[in-house]
Amino acid sequence: MDRKLKLGLPKGSLQESTFDMLRKAGYSVSVGDRSYKPSIDDLEISPLLIRAQEMARYVEQGVIDAGITGKDWVEECGAKVVEVSDLVYAKQGMRPVRWVLAVPVNSKIRSVKDLNGKRIATEAVNLAKKYLKKNKVKAEVEFSWGATEIKAPELVDAIIELTETGSSLKANNLRIVDTVLESTTRFIANKKAWENSWKRVKIEKLAMLLEGALKAVGKVGVKMNVFEKSLSKVIKTLPSLTSPTVSHLNKKGWLALEVVMDESIVRDMIPELKKAGAVGIIEYPLNKVID
Repeated sequence: MDRKLKLGLPKGSLQESTFDMLRKAGYSVSVGDRSYKPSIDDLEISPLLIRAQEMARYVEQGVIDAGITGKDWVEECGAKVVEVSDLVYAKQGMRPVRWVLAVPVNSKIRSVKDLNGKRIATEAVNLAKKYLKKNKVKAEVEFSWGATEIKAPELVDAIIELTETGSSLKANNLRIVDTVLESTTRFIANKKAWENSWKRVKIEKLAMLLEGALKAVGKVGVKMNVFEKSLSKVIKTLPSLTSPTVSHLNKKGWLALEVVMDESIVRDMIPELKKAGAVGIIEYPLNKVID
C-alpha cells in the first residue's frame, strides 16, 4: 500500500502564511530559496510547492492527492475536487479575500451594467466571464499576466483584481465598483485519494490540526488560582461567552481555574481578575484549539 500523501503547498502569496499555519499545527516545514520541494518532519507526507492558480487542476487530475489553494482558483479551473476544509486565512491576515471590479477614480463606470462593450483585464478570466454572464453584460475579457492595476485606463476600461485591503487599488487611483467573488483558502483533495481509506484518514487528521491552529490565532490560555468563596466573583469578571475549566487543588478551599480568551483583552482582564480574588495568574500562548 502507498503510504505517501502527495501534498501541494501554495507557492507565492499564500506560502509563508501556510508554512506558519503548518508549524502551529505541529509540522516543521522548510524550503530553500530556489527549491520547489519543501522538507517536512512527516515521512508519510511528500510536499510540493505549486502555484495556487494551478493547484486545483493538479489535484483533480490526481498528480497530487491534496492541496491548499483558494476557493477562487477552484472555481476558475472548474475543478471537480473534494473540499475538505475551509481555512480562513490569507497573505495579510485571517480574513477572506475579494475579487473586485475596479475602474479609474474618474471613470464614468458606476456599475457592472456600464461595462457593455468595454474591455476588462484580469487573471481570473473564467470568473470574470461568469460574472458578466450573470449580469447579462457583454464585454471583452483579456488575460492579464500581472501588474493589472496599472492597465486602466490606458489599456483597458476596467480590471477585475484580487484584494485583501484595497490599499494597492487606491495607490493606483482605482475605485472598487463591485465585489465579483469572496474567497477563502481551501484544503482540497482528489476524489480517488479521498476514497482511499489510508489517505482519507491522513487528510482528515491534517485538516483537523490546521483548523485547530486557525482557531488558536489571537487566543491565549489563562490559568489562575481562586479561593472558593471568590469563584463566582471571578467568573463574573470573565467575558460572558467564556466557559472556564474549574478543578480542586490539594489546598482546602482553593480552586484552579483555566480559560481561553482573546489575546486583545487579556491586558485589561488580568488586573480585574486580580481585583476579584484570583492569584497566581499565568498567561500562555496557544498553538491549537481542538473542539
